[in-house]
Amino acid sequence: MAMRTITLLIVHCSATPQGVALGFEDCRRDHIHHRGFRDIGYHFYLTRNGEIHRGRPLEKIGAHCLNHNRHSIGICYEGGLDAASFPADTRTLEQKASLLALLRELKRIFPRALIVGHHDLNPAKACPCFDAEREYRGL
Repeated sequence: MAMRTITLLIVHCSATPQGVALGFEDCRRDHIHHRGFRDIGYHFYLTRNGEIHRGRPLEKIGAHCLNHNRHSIGICYEGGLDAASFPADTRTLEQKASLLALLRELKRIFPRALIVGHHDLNPAKACPCFDAEREYRGL
């Protein structure tokens, strides 16, 4: 299968409160059994320990950002809500390091792609609960 034209690298959070685990397989199961997806909607999922899990193959269209899935890569970190379930940047140091390394590699593969947060494309969403466009502008 030919590679899609990728114009966006979209950062998401799982909207999981601090202290609550939502591992990769948990997220995948939720997407399949509760959302009716064929697979996890993201191409990458970063757990709190910084581990990067591959979701959908890059050649496959994701299911993570309405009207933008065809030309984007979806990257989600576990977290995004504080202990009271309010939006917050809950990325661990390990997640921050892994996300930076992953975005650098994806920019190497897709040099013209813009890095944005879900909120930048849908202002009704708080996701990813930090300003991804500003934080990664220099990549």
